[in-house]
Amino acid sequence: MTPQDSTLSGNQKRRMKSAARLYAVQALFQMEQSGQSADQVIAEFLSHRFGASYEGAEMIDGDVALFRSLVEDAVNYQARIDQMTDRALVAKWPIGRIDPTLRGLFRAGGAEMTRGETPPKVVISEYVEIARAFHPEGKEPKFVNAVLDHMAREARPEAF
Repeated sequence: MTPQDSTLSGNQKRRMKSAARLYAVQALFQMEQSGQSADQVIAEFLSHRFGASYEGAEMIDGDVALFRSLVEDAVNYQARIDQMTDRALVAKWPIGRIDPTLRGLFRAGGAEMTRGETPPKVVISEYVEIARAFHPEGKEPKFVNAVLDHMAREARPEAF
């Protein structure tokens, strides 16, 4: 967000944060699939996705600071976040066996929870909605809710 963002409504700011979270999940997925660095993917998203138009559809602007922080924190603290995720999963399903989209989602959600700025219940709700966007008919949103709830209770027990 920029200094002029003080003129945005609360709803617009929430939509920008939601978009930043979705973009962070997509960026983490792209990094894993392509082997690109965080800096490369962040630059690509900022120049080609935030507010861009594709085939007549306009992409929403996202909260740049939140997006950058989520991607960088997910990368910098990946081992810690993956360990939290592994503890939330059944022993036979370590994070390496999870769908890459969900891995990106758990990493972005874990990064946001460890930052401590957003209440865990909001983080969980936001990422469950992202799971619904990727898996509208599946059981993944409930799975994401359960895993992130476990991770939140570990990362921020004082919030519960």
